[in-house]
Amino acid sequence: MTMIGLTYDLRSEYLAQGYSLDQTAEFDRDDTVDAIEAALDELGYQTVRIGNARQLVTALAAGQSWDLVFNIAEGMDGIGREAQVPAILDLYRIPYTFSDPLVMSLTLHKGMTKRVIRDCGVPTSDFFVVSAADESALTPFEPPFFVKPVAEGTGKGITPDSIVRSRADLPKACAGLIDAYSQPVLVEPYLNGREFTVAIVGTGKKAQVLGGMEVHLKENAQQGVYSYENKENCEELVEYRLTLPKQDPVAAEAHSVALAAWKALNCRDAGRVDIRCDENGRALFMEVNPLAGIHPEHSDLPIICNLSGISYKSLIARIMDSAKTRMGGKVPCA
Repeated sequence: MTMIGLTYDLRSEYLAQGYSLDQTAEFDRDDTVDAIEAALDELGYQTVRIGNARQLVTALAAGQSWDLVFNIAEGMDGIGREAQVPAILDLYRIPYTFSDPLVMSLTLHKGMTKRVIRDCGVPTSDFFVVSAADESALTPFEPPFFVKPVAEGTGKGITPDSIVRSRADLPKACAGLIDAYSQPVLVEPYLNGREFTVAIVGTGKKAQVLGGMEVHLKENAQQGVYSYENKENCEELVEYRLTLPKQDPVAAEAHSVALAAWKALNCRDAGRVDIRCDENGRALFMEVNPLAGIHPEHSDLPIICNLSGISYKSLIARIMDSAKTRMGGKVPCA
């Protein structure tokens, strides 16, 4: 039977070690790992829990190995943190799901990602990376601005204050985020149009859109931003509406931009691309998540699948099929 190792960062473990809620925002719930394990077991795979990058190193040093690793480990420190587990597995020539270290490092840095995307001809908004607050004066476009940490996910650092209405207020906004997250800030024009997130499955020419959804903030939500608070409490604050590209040209454009970005960045197996429209309704690439959250009810990727009639078990099966296909049959069947 095919042995699948599971790598992950559990939020509960880090909270027990004294890390804060904000520091652990990207990490997984215990029931996420339970759900992945149950789906893989139903698909006929044998699973073993490995844990985080340090636990992976310990297991490898003890001589353990697996036919494939299902990797959802986010990592704790550095802009290359999502690349840590893939890099270790590459060293040991153990195959794994999702993207390689290069893609994981690149896409966590939103500024570098947008440079590549722009060079590939995928439509994206203007942007400017600010490493020190006084650099914000060099921002080459006009307000209103939108500011966020350059290398965080799950909406970390995004609040209604991320919308900056005047150039005079930009240095203070940037300084606050630089101090809070010890990293540069990405400044973009604030886009007030529709917001989509698009699910992708597959690699290269085989990549395809699984579905998409439009984000609608309820009256009691923080307005104007898909913030950390809105994401964490999405059941009460957000309404997700399945996109219908055959009936909605803007949604169709969002799907097209998302797929083009996924292919341009060489992302693998499954993930999510975020799209926002400008005032003219033009769909623009915002960011990609090649290691998207995969909680069966709470994470955007499974939510899109649920809205599209794709079961969680089917999503996991498609991820595994993509990984095995690109490996040329080197991983045994279940």
